[in-house]
Amino acid sequence: MKKFALILSIMATMVVLAACGSSESANGEGEDGKKTLVMGTSADYKPFEFIDTANSDEIVGFDIDIAKHITEELGYELKIENMDFSGLIAALNSNKVDFVFAGMSPNEKREKQVDFSDIYYEAHNAVVSMEDTSIEEISDLEGKKIGVQLGSIQEGKAKELQEEYEGIEVIQRDLIPQLVEELKTGRIDAAIIEDSVTSGYLEKNEKLTQFILDPNTSKGSAAAFPEDSELVEEFNKEIENMKESGKMDELIKKWFENGGKSE
Repeated sequence: MKKFALILSIMATMVVLAACGSSESANGEGEDGKKTLVMGTSADYKPFEFIDTANSDEIVGFDIDIAKHITEELGYELKIENMDFSGLIAALNSNKVDFVFAGMSPNEKREKQVDFSDIYYEAHNAVVSMEDTSIEEISDLEGKKIGVQLGSIQEGKAKELQEEYEGIEVIQRDLIPQLVEELKTGRIDAAIIEDSVTSGYLEKNEKLTQFILDPNTSKGSAAAFPEDSELVEEFNKEIENMKESGKMDELIKKWFENGGKSE
């Protein structure tokens, strides 16, 4: 009986050890002994991050290349987790991911929940619509349905417009492609999307048009981290190195001018 109990104890220990060895939790270790960092993103925001359906559904994009470069320079393995944009901060706060790259802009609400890196890219908000709707300036949005990505900085901007102009209805969707489809089918009148993201859609859809919402102001994208994360300082140093070395300009040209192709 004692021998049987001993065998059961050994088997249980082996199961526990096997489970520990296969763990892929945030801040674990890869097969080569390097510490693994888990990055959260929302892969619907081309060219920042999107699924390359022509290449085995790999997640690619501007943010992905930045994250790969930084983690490689810092000696980390990188694992990418794709999720809805609205769940990214919650994933940080519950330690499901170590950092977020998702074209995310710091604002007062987010800064109370997470820490941000330095700004690595700046862009503007654009109002996108179909040409036949004749939406050419902000006042044309009165009485219209405006689409935004749930949890985005553009959602907050649309709600500000609701207070300034009568009859605006804000429609939230999880993904940018959903907003474009809603535009094309007439279920919304306009959508607020970052201009660096709209360019690809405008090239493919001649009937889409846009105007810049705040031409005299720009919003920046930054990486997000749990509060008091030591990674912030490490990432800031590498972001600065990328700007000084020309690597950041190289990636900007690759994704915003050359459609993801390196020269």
